[in-house]
Amino acid sequence: MKKVSIIDVARHAGVSVSTVSLVLRQKGKISAATIEKVHAAIEALGYVHNVAAANLRGKTSNLIGLVVEDLNDPFSTRVTASLVQALEAQGYMVFLTQPGRDTGRLEACFVSFIRQGVAGVVYLTADSGHRTLPAPVAQSSLPVVVVSQSPVEEKLNSVVRDNRQAGGLATRYLMERGHRNIAYIGGTPACLIRQERLLGYRAALSQYGLAWRDEFAPACAEETLAVSQTVRQLLEANNKITALLCHSPHAIIGCLEAIHQVGRTVGKDVFLTQQVSLVGFEDMMHVNLTSPSFTYVSSASEETGRQAAGLIVRLIHEPGLPAQRITLSGQLIVRGSA
Repeated sequence: MKKVSIIDVARHAGVSVSTVSLVLRQKGKISAATIEKVHAAIEALGYVHNVAAANLRGKTSNLIGLVVEDLNDPFSTRVTASLVQALEAQGYMVFLTQPGRDTGRLEACFVSFIRQGVAGVVYLTADSGHRTLPAPVAQSSLPVVVVSQSPVEEKLNSVVRDNRQAGGLATRYLMERGHRNIAYIGGTPACLIRQERLLGYRAALSQYGLAWRDEFAPACAEETLAVSQTVRQLLEANNKITALLCHSPHAIIGCLEAIHQVGRTVGKDVFLTQQVSLVGFEDMMHVNLTSPSFTYVSSASEETGRQAAGLIVRLIHEPGLPAQRITLSGQLIVRGSA
């Protein structure tokens, strides 16, 4: 559908573009009849005045819209905190909204952003099951930066996690410590984050001359009980497994429960057959509360927020910049569990 422009409004109302502009900005001496004609044309055509573009021309807008798909997602929460801090340090105000993936609500958000005069939008998605973005995001006329934990297909400006690097890094670390029977636990089959980490996991296995085993990468629902049952069955059937890669916080807790249920303990001594080493992928509060404390590959959430803030500011000041994707790698934080 063709986007309605100010020129279309002028033609429909039978006035000049400059007259429409004056009416929209409520300036100049315009007759009541002309104002009424312009507003009637706007209503008939469904025109949305881009206040943001007008503000940018006058260099007056300091508003940035932030769409967070799920504020309950820990990664999104940490990115939001870092992003807002970075933007406020540069004099911007953040307009936060949480519409989920409902296309109607999301479209209404972007219309509101335009009317409120935001200069650009950061879209923070928690969806790891789709590579495509909702139409209101992909087709927005505003400068947009997408922050995602998994890859997106659209050629938009984005900041994403390198999940393949994380899977490979964790696996190689365990290999270097002598582990040869390592399982990846959790995530649903459709989860793109799981798929990418498994690519890194498989590459590391191949690097050490080890074969891929389907039973060593069980998918399961994101529920602690489901993970616990899956891991218990796996450990009972394969007592040579000495290390587990935990997909998520649910996987962490489920693995801990299953290890204790089969009479083994968590630890980093590969030569003690009753010990199982654990490595996660989330820098979350409760990984520091377990005993032993948890070894994990960080999600680089704070750096993600800073990079997204820097990118949206550059887009606002240089709207002609070609789209770029910033891919951030995590760091291995070694603790007592592996």
